[in-house]
Amino acid sequence: MEKITLGSTGITTNRNGFGAIPIQRVNMETAVKILRKAYEGGITFFDTARVYSDSEEKIGRAFEGMREKVFIATKTTSNTPEGFWRDLETSLSNLKTDYIDIYQFHNPSKCYKPGDGSGMYECMLEAKKQGKIRHIGLTSHKLDIAHECIDSGLYETLQYPFSYLSTAKEIELVEKCKKANMGFIAMKALAGGLITDSATAYAFIAQYDNVLPIWGIQRETELDEFLSYIDNPPQLTDERRALIEKDRQELSGEFCRGCGYCMPCPAGIEINTCARMSLLIRRSRSDSWLTPRAQEMMKKIEGCLECGQCKTKCPYGLDTPELLKKNYEDYKKILEGKVKVN
Repeated sequence: MEKITLGSTGITTNRNGFGAIPIQRVNMETAVKILRKAYEGGITFFDTARVYSDSEEKIGRAFEGMREKVFIATKTTSNTPEGFWRDLETSLSNLKTDYIDIYQFHNPSKCYKPGDGSGMYECMLEAKKQGKIRHIGLTSHKLDIAHECIDSGLYETLQYPFSYLSTAKEIELVEKCKKANMGFIAMKALAGGLITDSATAYAFIAQYDNVLPIWGIQRETELDEFLSYIDNPPQLTDERRALIEKDRQELSGEFCRGCGYCMPCPAGIEINTCARMSLLIRRSRSDSWLTPRAQEMMKKIEGCLECGQCKTKCPYGLDTPELLKKNYEDYKKILEGKVKVN
């Protein structure tokens, strides 16, 4: 079984982490079953957040009475001390625990530091002093904040998007974290669903012995896939290297990662799906994206208010309204049979 230690935290766990965003979409019974099966199969690191609706509650229910056997990371999006403490107490209650292994600032607009006037980092220190959290982390989608986080020496973990579609700039972050003895937690290891070969995704990330990928898991079949890699970790073969190169060429340039930070849309557009529909429809079963419900979802693009909110909130600096238009035009051509897909 391949293990990984998250920098100075000393947290040592299986190389597969469990990303708990998707379990929001299943009922409590199903979620608890999947979470417990994950633990029984060897996964011990579970990542969630206060804003992931009932994800924390499901983890709390699954691991009640066996808290010391798992590592739990959660997050706060608050930017005030009052909100920080409210989120922390709510998370502790939901998770049915008196401590959180890694408490993270969730995609903050700045890298909080002592004395910056916000009081936020001081809250982390006080929570740690009280024993309510054990390690301090930060999650981000912005390179400048990620670098500042590492350079500050104040954080024990960084959570950042990382996959075989990552550029040299993201790989530099990984190497920088290793030099700083800082844990690197990889979100979006399947690039928001654009990577369809999880074995190749695993093999690529396994090259970096300081990176813990957290796989978003919603179905038992998905879990089984990752559990199989515990005893039989995929190797980075020539065939898999060729697939990586092919995907990098296909997905080069500007594309929506599906992070969702542009949401909500005042026009009700599901931006984080619609702005990458052209890729999704070509990289998975096309019929699943041509249903009446999907067509209705895409048609909402016609009602775009041109307000520009999504563009200003995109951490990757994408021209989101333009991406929506291009994806909608492509989608209509596919529906009309003018463009062939799988």
